Amino acid sequence: MLRGLPGEGNMPMVVSLLRRLLRRLSRQYRATNRGYDSCNYWPGEGSATVEQPDNQLRTFFDNRKVGNVIWKWLHYFEIYERHFSRFRGQEVHVAEIGVASGGSLEMWRDYFGPNAHIYGVDINPDCKVYERDGIKVFIGDQADRSFWRDFCTKVPKLDIVIDDGGHKYEQQVVSLEELLPHLRPNGVYLCEDVFSAFNLFASYVGGLAHKLNETRPRESLGDPERRLVSDTTVFQKRAFSALSRNRLIPPSHSVPCTPANSSGTSARFFSMTTTKGYR
Repeated sequence: MLRGLPGEGNMPMVVSLLRRLLRRLSRQYRATNRGYDSCNYWPGEGSATVEQPDNQLRTFFDNRKVGNVIWKWLHYFEIYERHFSRFRGQEVHVAEIGVASGGSLEMWRDYFGPNAHIYGVDINPDCKVYERDGIKVFIGDQADRSFWRDFCTKVPKLDIVIDDGGHKYEQQVVSLEELLPHLRPNGVYLCEDVFSAFNLFASYVGGLAHKLNETRPRESLGDPERRLVSDTTVFQKRAFSALSRNRLIPPSHSVPCTPANSSGTSARFFSMTTTKGYR
């Protein structure tokens, strides 16, 4: 029995609510499947080859013949360059979850330059051996919230987070929930290897997007400046604040419910997947 609806007299209300819920879920399911199936009929771009600019990360990867192994999908390098290049040569704080053989920590340090601070996270204590100047390794379980809270007390706000860790749903969600508030405005949070259709982490991020678009309008017809306003969640306030501060939303498009609190994090999510190369 639903709380607040005791007694058989409320059964028609319960049935009505369940019907509305089922109709909504049905529409959501049909929309998801429509998008999934439409990919089978998407027009191709032909066979033309697009020339890629020089990519320093790919060059480092290709030249790695000896030393610590780097495991990365080859098509990631263009994505890295697109979103990370603006941080090069600056004092940048980068966390990579999943140290493995330690080669990628060296790659990030070389790419971002001598002012970069690279933080590796791995559950294997042996990974401490990869520490060196500008590279620090933390040992812990990425699904452990207490580990992340301790981690955030030991490192400054992050510019980039790369989740290439255990690739399990709970690990990815806990890492995102604990580290996104520790990301600087205009930072980048990148989760790698989000494989398979209807991936649970992708569904989780989709849920965040649904919540970001949610509105709770209230009418105030007596106020000509605020006739219709909408309450916002903390996540919406932070996302809007970050977008506004980074000029991704023009000032002319600001709305009356703009939060006064300017602290926030950018909601930039990337999930990447396809033959893995290694050096």
